[in-house]
Order: sequence, then structure tokens, then C-alpha cells
Amino acid sequence: MSDRNIVWHDTLVSPDERARLLSQAGAVVWFTGLSGSGKSTITTRVEAALLQRGLHAFVLDGDNVRHGLCADLGFSAEDRAENIRRVGHVARLMADANVLCLTAFISPLRQDRAAVRALLGPRFIEVHVDTPLAVCEARDPKGLYAKARAGLIPDFTGISAPYEPPDAPELHLPTDGRSPDDCAAAVIAHLQGRGLVP
Repeated sequence: MSDRNIVWHDTLVSPDERARLLSQAGAVVWFTGLSGSGKSTITTRVEAALLQRGLHAFVLDGDNVRHGLCADLGFSAEDRAENIRRVGHVARLMADANVLCLTAFISPLRQDRAAVRALLGPRFIEVHVDTPLAVCEARDPKGLYAKARAGLIPDFTGISAPYEPPDAPELHLPTDGRSPDDCAAAVIAHLQGRGLVP
């Protein structure tokens, strides 16, 4: 922010003290993958498992965010980048509040995900929900692939717009042949290995 009248305000409680008081560190688990890959299904299962363990967790879902925070954005390359930028900043605030923030966004471009990673540093955990295009297209829960193939949706990720898979995600999650519960368990195990989940 370049406006000199806007100043970041720190709280009276340091991040380390907040983590001690809440018995929880914050982080952003960023799920990326094609439409229909299972991101939302897996994140809601992970959220439920974390809440059942008494941890503060919340899902920022791509569709839900576009109902409000990003309702003014379309699906051009510029609007998609802005969508991810906004979500990255909201996710950072949630991590600052020591929430385990789970995001479910296609976020097709590496540069957009890299910008969020730069914002969050080590609190950013990228999960590649790796589902083959043919499987996503066969599922087509919203009928989007059929519309894209018919030319009704321009610039559709995986069909007429690129998806750039992560080069080195913290967790590579192939889903073909695995149940959503198995995938969610793999995420929980990863978070346990990082000391974020008891």
C-alpha cells in the first residue's frame, strides 16, 4: 500500500504469545487442482476432522468467495489473478488469527500461487489435488466441461486455458482410485508431521 495515510496496526499480543494462548498455530493449506478434481470435497472433510480435534479451521471455497468478496470479478486472466490476490490476503489474516485456513481454488497459474506463498512464507502449504483431466471431465458436477467443450465457456481451465501444476508442492495428492476420506487423511497426516495438528 503506497498511501501514507494507511498504516498497518499490530495487536498487543505477539504471534508467539497468541499461539501459546490458543494452543494452535495458524497456516494456510492451499488446495489447487482442476475443476472437479475434488478440492472442495477434500477440504470440507479436512475441516471437519480438524474441528473434531478441537482446532480452529475454516474453508475458503472458490465459489463461496465469488458470492461476496469477489462478486465483482469475472474469469479473465486479470480477474482470476485479482481473485487469488484477494483470497491470499484474507487467508493471511486468518492465519494471523491462528486459524488453519483451507482454501479450495483452481488457481491455475504458478505465478499467482507464488505471490500468495511470498505473502505467507512458511505458513503456506500447497496441496496439489492431482486428478486426471479425463476423470474431472467425466465427473463434471456443475456441467462446466460440457459447456466448455460446446464453446459456451471461453478460457476454461484445462480445456481452452492452461493449468500449471505445482513444481514442488508441500503435498502431492493423486486422487485417482482414492476416496475423499483417504485423501483427507493424507492431508491430516501431513499437518501432523509439520506439528500443526496434535
